[in-house]
Amino acid sequence: MKKLIRLLLTIALAVVVFTGFRWYRYVSNTDSPYDEIGITLNNFMPGPINSWGCAKLKSTFTSSLPPYGCAAGDGTQWK
Repeated sequence: MKKLIRLLLTIALAVVVFTGFRWYRYVSNTDSPYDEIGITLNNFMPGPINSWGCAKLKSTFTSSLPPYGCAAGDGTQWK
């Protein structure tokens, strides 16, 4: 039973680390703010983490339209 729990915890930790790395790679990229997986991950992040990610994207892509999850009311302004 302990081996099963250890295996499940290892898998859960691997998923969290991979997802966090993928999200951070998206918000710190300099190519495009429109990566579908990155947008989805950023949108699912809790409020403060999402806000930090949007601020980081905004500082890099100021002249671009904001991606989903970082747009204010009309979709053309950053949060």
